[in-house]
Amino acid sequence: MDSAEVRVWRRSERQRLLTLRIGTPPGERRAWGQQIEARLRVLLQERPRIIFGVYWPFQAEFDPRPLIDWLIAAGSAVALPAVVDKKGPLEYRAWRPGEKLVDGVWDIPIPERRRIVVPQAVLAPLVGFDRDCYRLGYGGGYFDRTLAALTPRPWAIGVGFELSRLETIYPQDFDIPMDLIVTEASVRRR
Repeated sequence: MDSAEVRVWRRSERQRLLTLRIGTPPGERRAWGQQIEARLRVLLQERPRIIFGVYWPFQAEFDPRPLIDWLIAAGSAVALPAVVDKKGPLEYRAWRPGEKLVDGVWDIPIPERRRIVVPQAVLAPLVGFDRDCYRLGYGGGYFDRTLAALTPRPWAIGVGFELSRLETIYPQDFDIPMDLIVTEASVRRR
């Protein structure tokens, strides 16, 4: 497939996978989320007291908010991503539950206070993923640009549901694979 065909295919797959995810009953997604959270807790115990980049859930994604409380109780810090340049990397802002959030791009909450940090690990939501740990996102390229820009590169964990698994996402030169993909069914390592 040439790059134009890949763009069309990805757009179609994104829509198909989002429809499938959003159409999954909320109770089933919650149960899957609990399994994902349990797997993440085991993995994150290996890296105590880190700055962990999380995200605010959007369009029926895995909800990491319960994990945030656990991380903070365990001595880690969390940060939420903010879009500051639509063609640039994300900016991670330190945040604790209870601190004020404001609407960011697509009305996704971001910390009002701009305390920029460099996370040692990041959680990236998946629309789709493949066996080589490449992530199909929403198409904006934010996570790929962010991983390319951060030094040192954070440990990148893609999270999503097994129903989002694809044979390939047809990786392009700008795609950066995740170090791990965590679903309710498994942990895949690159």
